Amino acid sequence: MINTVWLNTFCTLVEVGHFTHTAQRLFMTQSGVSQHIRKLEEQLGTQLLIRQGKQFSLSDCGKRLYEQGKPLLGSLAAIAQDISSDPPYEGNVRVMSSGSVGLRLYPQLLKLQERHPQLIVDYRFAPNEDIQKALCDSAIEIGFMSIRPTSPDIHYELVANEPLLLVTSSHIDSVSWEILQQLGFIDHPDGAHHCGLLLSANFKQFQHREVLKKKGFSNQIGLILEPVSKGLGFTVLPAYAVAAFHKPETIKIHDLKVPISEPIYLCTNKSMRGLNRVKTIKAEALRWLSDS
Repeated sequence: MINTVWLNTFCTLVEVGHFTHTAQRLFMTQSGVSQHIRKLEEQLGTQLLIRQGKQFSLSDCGKRLYEQGKPLLGSLAAIAQDISSDPPYEGNVRVMSSGSVGLRLYPQLLKLQERHPQLIVDYRFAPNEDIQKALCDSAIEIGFMSIRPTSPDIHYELVANEPLLLVTSSHIDSVSWEILQQLGFIDHPDGAHHCGLLLSANFKQFQHREVLKKKGFSNQIGLILEPVSKGLGFTVLPAYAVAAFHKPETIKIHDLKVPISEPIYLCTNKSMRGLNRVKTIKAEALRWLSDS
């Protein structure tokens, strides 16, 4: 295999045409340039230069080496630049969060991608345990969790708190325990958890979700409020999911005496390098979470 350092010295010498000037360009001594050329000739077993005093010309082998070696050096330089390149607005970034946080962030990240089409956003909605596993497996760069991760491989920071809201149709002016029992609960995958947090803090009669009549269920974050808006029951949802509902005039958010929020932790794998494009997505996400 040709020594690329010697090859670079040879190609530079051919272009400059002078040993001393070549040494200056490469920050070498003149004897060092001569040594590289001699070692290259020994490695290839052929004469590359025809020396004529202080002047030289290329042998046939020298001409062929320059013609083939110069593009090779250019390709190697391009590869090195590409590998070390870390542009802030190019490349793929994989993100996972709950559906509620996703409804808040994903539209804004798409706007960012519209401004920078080479930045590709891969966004998945998932529960906390799936997000933690994806982080540990290095399957994503960023995860937003509502519980602190338990894995020592994950770095996390508290970046926001998302209120939990009790929501009914717009026809319900106020709520009491009796009214909630009459309405019944529109359930969802996190329904028991959210009910337990908010209702237990505000209604002494609440012990567990089963004390409320179940009036429906949806596992699609964008559809949970559809039956609620039709007066078919009430639900408890994070604020971002409520804010994203497309018919806000048909629902009512009820203020309770004891407000309850869920934390939002920004999580990354400790072993993954901090790429600039990931920093771009993190900064944009934090901007929208902090503005809420």
